[in-house]
Order: sequence, then C-alpha cells, then structure tokens
Amino acid sequence: MQVINTIVEMRKLRRQLSEPVGFVPTMGYFHEGHLSLVRQARKENPTVVVSIFVNPTQFGPGEDFQDYPRDLNRDLGLLEREKVDIVFVPSEEEMYPRDFNSWVDVEKVTERLEGASRPGHFRGVATICAKLFNIIQPTRAYFGQKDAQQAIVIKKMVADLNMNLEIVVVPTVRESNGLAMSSRNTYLNPEERQAATVLFKALSLARELWQGGEKDADKIRHQMTSLIHKEPLAKIDYVSIADANTMEELKKIDRPAIVFLAIRIGKTRLIDNVILG
Repeated sequence: MQVINTIVEMRKLRRQLSEPVGFVPTMGYFHEGHLSLVRQARKENPTVVVSIFVNPTQFGPGEDFQDYPRDLNRDLGLLEREKVDIVFVPSEEEMYPRDFNSWVDVEKVTERLEGASRPGHFRGVATICAKLFNIIQPTRAYFGQKDAQQAIVIKKMVADLNMNLEIVVVPTVRESNGLAMSSRNTYLNPEERQAATVLFKALSLARELWQGGEKDADKIRHQMTSLIHKEPLAKIDYVSIADANTMEELKKIDRPAIVFLAIRIGKTRLIDNVILG
C-alpha cells in the first residue's frame, strides 16, 4: 500500500495503475460503513484508491471542523488490512492553495434539507469531489446511502458536467440497535447513544406505514414526528419525504421516494434516511 501526499505524485502514479480504478473519497476516522465502501471497490476493481481529507470548505461557521475525529495511523492500518493499493492524504494547502478561487455549485437538489440547514455545505462537497475526480480519474467512485442527499448531488454533478465515471451508492451499515454508523457517533455519551436509536425507529415506522399501503406523506411525517417527540433528548431539524431524484417534497408517495431525518441528540446532529420504492 502506497501513501501519497501530493497531486504531482498522485498524477504520476495514476498513469501506471491497472484499470478500472475504484475510488473511495473519505474524511477518515473509519468505521464499518467506510470499510463496506472499500470492500465493494475492492470486489469490483483491480486498483483501489482511498482519499483521506477533512475538507474545511464543507463545514460552516460554528460546526465541528476542529473537533472532527482524526486518527491517520489507525485509518492506514485498517486500509492495509483491506488491501487498498493507494491512499491519497493531501494537506489543506495542497488542495486549496492561497490563490484558490473556483467552486462547483450544483443547484436545485442542494436547496433543501442539508443544503438549507448547512449553507455552503454542498458547494464544498461538490468542489472537493470534482477536484479529487480530476486528480484520481477513477472509473467508479463509491458513496454511502447514509448521506443520500450528498450522493444525489454528486450524481447530478457528474451527469451535468459529463464527468467520465460511475457513482456507486452502497447501502447504509448500521449498529445492532439500528443506529447508522457515523464518525460523529463518537460524540455521543451512552445515554445519548441509546436516545439516537429513535432515528431508525422513526424511519422504520415510515417504511412500515408505506408498506401497509399509506401513500399520504403528511400522515407519515406526522406519525414520525410524534414518535420522535417521545424521546426527550431528541430535537428535530427536519423530517422529509422527498422525490428520490429531484429532492422535491412529496404530498403523495406515488414515485420512488426517500424519507430523510436530521435530529440533534444533545449537541450532536445526526442524519439518516430510508428508501421507499
């Protein structure tokens, strides 16, 4: 496994790689969710590249950029075990030199939910992914379903800008109690971790209602909200049932949809989702 820190080195090495190349962009501090992306990439490509870069431009003022968990040595050990070929670990200065002034803005699908709650977040996500895709030039890039809106945004960018790669979305990996695996789960104390199971309970309720024939999105949102309010540590940011492609909020579930949740448990903001259809 080779660890590369500069764009020049990465580009030079890229010319020697066996095709196709699978790429997993990450911010590090790996859990089973990240590793499931790596394993999928390993299964489908002779070469696997993973990037580790905590991207400052996708964090807003007062968010957790400084506190975001980091442990590079642990991460490299886990990637070596998964037989990753190359790990790209650039510095902030490498990715955003002093005179950096170009940004990627994906419109419409970024306007709601995470885009509304975290202004500028998706501009940072789209820009760093575009840069990494240009540097790595992967055949396929792997993203988790847990960040469903992010995956929709990246797919839209790739389609609109005619980028020559496939975006592969891998199912969410959950703990035994249903909590979606996330690097931010480390912020939760034991009581908060138990309270956080309300996200999966609410999503499961939505899926059960839909499978039972309920198509009225307002009724499902109302029942989800009532369930969440029973958990005293949970504070709702949003509960949404949206078109799985356009992110348009639905009144009636008459097409493939995604149920999105963002909940604060104490000081920690958690997101999760489930696909309907």
